[in-house]
Parts: sequence; structure tokens; C-alpha cells
Amino acid sequence: MSPAPSLEAVVTAAAPAPVGPYNQAVKAAGLLFCSGQIALDPATGAMVGSGDVEAETRQVLANLQAVLAAAGCSPQQVVRTTVFLADLADFAKVNALYAEVFGAGVSPARACVQVAALPKGGRVEIDCIAVLAP
Repeated sequence: MSPAPSLEAVVTAAAPAPVGPYNQAVKAAGLLFCSGQIALDPATGAMVGSGDVEAETRQVLANLQAVLAAAGCSPQQVVRTTVFLADLADFAKVNALYAEVFGAGVSPARACVQVAALPKGGRVEIDCIAVLAP
């Protein structure tokens, strides 16, 4: 039996604290697995945007970038994302803001799905996987 992989939790006050029994991200086997981020203000824990999908998306991306930075990563190291939308009609607005962060160079592989609901009534959630620098 091979040994269990070494796991390291990533924690930063620059992104919202988890709202359940999970970590903001976990390093394992040369990869960084970032939990989904919603539009929570890291300082207050309150939702940002009042239902404005663009304002929410900006906060989601800022939160995700904060977690990446805490792990020593940048958006250019992200290889996979999943975008969850409460309404696919918001796709173009979210996609434009997403491209500002992930559009340079080789963009990550991505899935985008509409879901019945997101935590705290959010309109967008994004998670990702990044390759850690050697």
C-alpha cells in the first residue's frame, strides 16, 4: 500500500472564511485545489453586489485570486475552473469579467453550468485547480 499523499491546507484572511467543514484550498501532489468562492466580503462575511451579477463576479474573482496568492500561485497557473451560475442568461457578463483574469496566455479548461441555487443566494460561484510551481 502506498503512503497517503501529503496534504496542506491553504488559509488566508484575504478571502472569506469557509462556511462549512472545508478549506479555502488544499495543496496535494503538486496541485492546488481551490474551493468554490461566492461573493462574500472577506472582512464582513456579507454578500456583495445585492444580486448584481457583475459585482458578485468581481468579488468572486478577487476572493479566488486571494486564495491563489496565499498558496503562491497566480491565475496563469490555473488549469481548470468550474463556473456555477444561478442563471445562464448571465453568461456573457460573467465571461467578460472572467476573461480579464484568465484570458491571457493559455486559458484554463472550464465547465460552466446553471444550478438551481447557490449558497447565500449568490448568482455565481467559481472553483479552480492550479499547478503549483516546482
